[in-house]
Parts: sequence; C-alpha cells; structure tokens
Amino acid sequence: MWKLIKRVGLIINLKTLIITGLAVASTAFCLHFKIKADFPLTLIGTAIVFPIVFSIGGAYKRREVALDEYGSIKAHGRALYFAVSHWLENPPKELQIELKEHLASLLNSCKDIFTHPVSELEHGEKDVYNSFEKLSVFIKSMRSHGLPSGEASRSNQFLSKMMISFERIKHIYQYRTPRTLRTYSDIFIVVLPIIYGPHFAESVTNYSYGLQFAVPIMFSVILVALDNIQSHLENPFDQQGEDDVHINVEKFIRNLDS
Repeated sequence: MWKLIKRVGLIINLKTLIITGLAVASTAFCLHFKIKADFPLTLIGTAIVFPIVFSIGGAYKRREVALDEYGSIKAHGRALYFAVSHWLENPPKELQIELKEHLASLLNSCKDIFTHPVSELEHGEKDVYNSFEKLSVFIKSMRSHGLPSGEASRSNQFLSKMMISFERIKHIYQYRTPRTLRTYSDIFIVVLPIIYGPHFAESVTNYSYGLQFAVPIMFSVILVALDNIQSHLENPFDQQGEDDVHINVEKFIRNLDS
C-alpha cells in the first residue's frame, strides 16, 4: 500500500496541485463573468500531448540502452574475475581480492558520476578513468603470474568493451531531452489550462454545481502526470523515479564468488 502511495506521489505532486488550481480558478472566473468559447481540443494534442508522449518514448529507449550497457560492464567485469580464477595456475587469493577492489571502485565511481549533476561530470569522469587505468595495470600484472599473451589480449578486450559501455551511458546521462523541447512543454503545461478556461466554461454549461470543475481538474492532472512521468524517465540513474537503474555495487561484488 505504501509503495502505491509513493508511486502516485511521483506523478501527482505540488506542481499538479498548482496547475490544477490555476485551471479551476480560470474556469471559475470565466463562469462568473460568462466568458465562453469553443476552442479546438486538437490544439492540446498538438501542443502538449504529442511532444510529451514523444519525449516519454525517447526517454524509455534511453533507459533500455543504459540497462544494456550497465549489464555489459557487469558481464565483462565478471569475465575478468573468471580469468583470474580459472586462467591462472594456482592463482593467489590476493589477486582476486585486488580485482574485486578495482571493480568495486569502478562501479562506485560510475554510481557517483551518474547520481550527481552534469556540472560535476568532468571531476567524476577522472575517477572512473582512474579505475579503468588500475584495471589495465592489473591485467598487465597478470602476465607475471603466468597469464598467456592471448588471454591477456582477450582481457584487454573485456576492458575496452567496459569503457565503450561507460561512454555510451555517459552520453545518455549527458545528452537527454533537448532543453528547448523541455522548456516548450513546461510553458504550455502551465499556460494552456488557464487559456482554456473559456472552453471549460462553455463545455460544462449543463453540469450540476461543483461538477463544472471536474473537466479542468482531470485535464490538468492528466497533462501534469504525463509530464512528471517523462521527467522521472529523463535520467535513469538519478534515483528519484520508480523505474530508475540502480547500481548495486555490494551485491555485484558479493555474487562474484557465487
């Protein structure tokens, strides 16, 4: 029950209440002064609904790509761990512990960079590539423990693919919905429910008292809810929405030996 309330709170929030209040106030004003008009509802679909739904589709695709690339980082990290465990003759336990530390450092750096503002990207990116550099040095050190050159080359390919996946996730995080489209949606979501006050006043003429405001309320709640859904899908790593990607470092490291 609490999870359901939390999910509803993500799409119906203070912004919903404010815009709904403005729509109701506009409708009440137009009813009182008999300001009525029959505006085309297609304008709403063209101006707001289509751009928001388009943005939701784009945000969902970015989330799916981010999930794929995050899975790739984990899979290749586990492959490196298997290389240490199975490709060396009597590998020292310290090697496995050291690799776990490097992988944990990498994932923690990725988690930090994607859960902080884009303005801090440059600093966080240095930490991530420091972790990649340590992994590269670690792979080189495995040669001294008897790792064949062919397997060392394959391990470097694993590392290279991890770096490619990180760069793809970084670009998803860095370049999301165009700011102009976002600003456009924000403006019209506030303006249209107010401008459509005369339309609501016209369409609810035969409604019972109190029910005249049902239409502007539903109108505003639906529009803002769609906008909130798009906003929460915007950054799949910000840990604010129910559908965010969670980087669980401890679980990944713990399961390496399972």
